[in-house]
Amino acid sequence: MNDAASRVVVVTGAASGIGRAVALRLATDADTLVLLDRDGAGLAETAERAERAGASGTLPYAVDVSDGASVDEALGAAVDTVGPFDGLVSAAGTLEPGTLEEVTEDAWQRHLAVNATGVFHLLRTGAPRIRDGGAVVVVSSNAARVARAGMLAYAASKAAASALTRCAGLELAARGIRCNVVEPGSTDTPMLRALWPDPAIGAETAIEGDPQSHRLGIPLRRLAAPEDVADVVRFLLTDASRHVTLQQLFVDGGASL
Repeated sequence: MNDAASRVVVVTGAASGIGRAVALRLATDADTLVLLDRDGAGLAETAERAERAGASGTLPYAVDVSDGASVDEALGAAVDTVGPFDGLVSAAGTLEPGTLEEVTEDAWQRHLAVNATGVFHLLRTGAPRIRDGGAVVVVSSNAARVARAGMLAYAASKAAASALTRCAGLELAARGIRCNVVEPGSTDTPMLRALWPDPAIGAETAIEGDPQSHRLGIPLRRLAAPEDVADVVRFLLTDASRHVTLQQLFVDGGASL
């Protein structure tokens, strides 16, 4: 991906959390941002903040990534407006905790629809619209490779997303397009905090570990900030990582040890 100004980057899940942090980080590079999320109000706020942060332009589309036709339509409209893309970032995700006995068929399908099929829709419709030499980054989770009690559907869907990205990267390598996966651990986002009845106890448990849930804890002794993940995504989009592809990179403070 070229480091010159006015790159065009698509970011899904841009209304909050890691997706928003990625958009705001790329805005400081004066990129043009194509922003997708089903949360229209949050998306508008991200677009406004990105423009204040220096984005060359923003194109927000209120789209559910699980709807392939809508993703295709949005990306088509964006290309007609700003031209081919330089990068694709998939950061849309959903998480509903549940054990094998608790996970319903609907919950299972929701995880797959957003966390795996949503990535498929972005890659399938985005690949023909990305320049040769561009870059793709998919935000997955360390749960894709480390078993998590009570997160069966989430972990399975993220594992699918990671595998999908690497397979797509093999196919796109002939065009010089790099595809990498970022796998965060516990990150201080609204999605994570929604899991905690008491945020203070939830954060402490994530950092210290929980033997009953087979969680090691975080050796760096802090939750990740969304910006920590965004900086790694930004690196993987730039020429600073021009010989890095098909990788799964943990960004979890050592929790996957």
